[in-house]
Amino acid sequence: MTVATSKQATPCGAWTSPITAAVVAAGAVPLAQPMPDGAAIGWLEGRTSEGGRMTLMVHDADGTRELTPAPFNVRSRVHEYGGGAYLLSSGGAWFSHHADNRLYRVENDGQPVAVTAADTGHRFADFVLDAGRRRLVGVREDHSLGATYPVNTLCAVGFDGAETVLVEGSDFYAAPRLSPDGRQLAWLCWELPHMPWEGTALWLGDVAADGTIVNRRLIAGGADEAICQPEWSPGGVLHFVSDRSGWWNLYRYAADAVDALCERAAEFGVPQWNFGGSQYAFRSEEQIVCAYIEAGVSHLGIVSTHDGSLTPLDTPYEDIRDVKISGDIVTLLGGAPTIAPELARIDLAGAPLEVLAHSIPQLPATSYLAVPLAISYPSANGRTAYAFYYAPANPDYAPLPDELPPLIVIGHGGPTSMATSTLKLSTQYWTSRGFAVLDVNYGGSTGFGREYRNLLQHQWGVVDVEDCVAGARHLAAIGAVDPERLLIRGSSAGGLTVLSALAFHDVFKAGASYYGVSDLAGLDADSHKFESRYNAYLTAPPERAQAVYRERSPIHHSDKLRSPMIFFQGLDDKVVPPQQSESMVDALRAQKLPVAYLTLEGEGHGFRKADSVVRTLEAELYFYLRVFGIAVPADLPAIEIENLDA
Repeated sequence: MTVATSKQATPCGAWTSPITAAVVAAGAVPLAQPMPDGAAIGWLEGRTSEGGRMTLMVHDADGTRELTPAPFNVRSRVHEYGGGAYLLSSGGAWFSHHADNRLYRVENDGQPVAVTAADTGHRFADFVLDAGRRRLVGVREDHSLGATYPVNTLCAVGFDGAETVLVEGSDFYAAPRLSPDGRQLAWLCWELPHMPWEGTALWLGDVAADGTIVNRRLIAGGADEAICQPEWSPGGVLHFVSDRSGWWNLYRYAADAVDALCERAAEFGVPQWNFGGSQYAFRSEEQIVCAYIEAGVSHLGIVSTHDGSLTPLDTPYEDIRDVKISGDIVTLLGGAPTIAPELARIDLAGAPLEVLAHSIPQLPATSYLAVPLAISYPSANGRTAYAFYYAPANPDYAPLPDELPPLIVIGHGGPTSMATSTLKLSTQYWTSRGFAVLDVNYGGSTGFGREYRNLLQHQWGVVDVEDCVAGARHLAAIGAVDPERLLIRGSSAGGLTVLSALAFHDVFKAGASYYGVSDLAGLDADSHKFESRYNAYLTAPPERAQAVYRERSPIHHSDKLRSPMIFFQGLDDKVVPPQQSESMVDALRAQKLPVAYLTLEGEGHGFRKADSVVRTLEAELYFYLRVFGIAVPADLPAIEIENLDA
């Protein structure tokens, strides 16, 4: 028997949803960096209820257990963004503890024991085990020398804690990888002003009897070729991913020559913002299991090392990363429109897929979930831009007659990052309340080849903004959203997009900036080493920088602002320091524009604490409802909005 139901006509934005801010905060367990150890698998899980602590979990025949008890926090601070913070071996692990940057060793269910000395100013990441020499080889970042920026090297750390520099002289290093016989070491390095997705070099050296690296030679790469993830096949053939063709494709180095293995208009690599990423792994000498991105959507496949053919594998996922393999068992992090990120094991021999960990243990009913539509649309100067569009979804409510929903446009952070279709409760929080959402992969985003990624070269604050503006206008023009209720929100680099869109265009009626960049010159002065010269690529070379900074920095154009704004800022942010937000807030106050400013103690670049997530989401909703004159629910905490009634 079918039961008839009816939806209540209610203003968009005022819909009641079971996807509360508390659900968003409590339900999203960060999962990262799976790593096999024989039949066991390790991974990192976030603990939002413990201040964002990352802990190491291990699953084996005896079940799942936590290997690093509180207060240990498995995070590296190398490059500030970290990654590559642990190495699993023989049931135990070496790991970097965020509080003191020391390396620790933990054996099975024992207590972690410090390996490196205290108070050295050294940070470590991206380890590989050199078992025959009883040492780890990894990236070391030395902050002890009192220089403006730390010194990065490849360093061996003995099981006794002794540190030996193996390779030095470059500004940055990553991905040291030891050959199966222990006789060769491959690594990546790059120099300022480049970022690793602009130009990197792949080097190879021999490991001498005393453990030093000799006979070093450049294998591939340079200022205009970005290489990532060097890996050795089981038989000792060096493979890597390069974008020399315009796409991040698989290559190998054999007989002193580089050969393309699988040429395809697809991305088999991603930008190296963090250490330890893995988009492919060897099943055998003949087969590589890999994740690849086409038009912003991930797929899993097997590449034959004989002829380079690619055979797709059927999975439920559209966003795949951190691919690892042990025998026939592939482990990966995957997500899809109705699947939040989860850690899965896929048996290539045919056993059913097994989920080891869910980022959201219990999902809302699917009727409350908006499934995105991948769209493309025309943007400025004849470009095509890409995005995922989410229409409002709630089984209990419908818009008022003739009402179109307000639209929230999201510009992702990290200019070379990408929006994916993976289920995010932070997006469903809005759609289940009657907001439409457009998640934009503006020019510069990953997943569409190097040419698309390079659209942002010297155009940050222009191309990204134009593509967000064009997306809002496109949806308004086709009658999908209310042209008088267009909003824009973003974090970090996406925050600059927000501020620039409001300063230089008249499309959006309000905006929310999460630790966003407002003054490009200030970012240059305040940034850490990894991004210290990024603006030379994103905005202008040094000789033109000051003029372009002033032209594009929203702080110098606050007189053009006409829309309310809300700002969120972590007080411990070292990537975009608080003064970036504070300067903009002061400018809006001077203009007598509605403005709200929320600061969060103990938060850095990205909010990890559950109460921070709750506070910011509820404040942002309150801000939008007040700005658009929509009734505010009685249980929604009020915030101060200056000048709203002025």
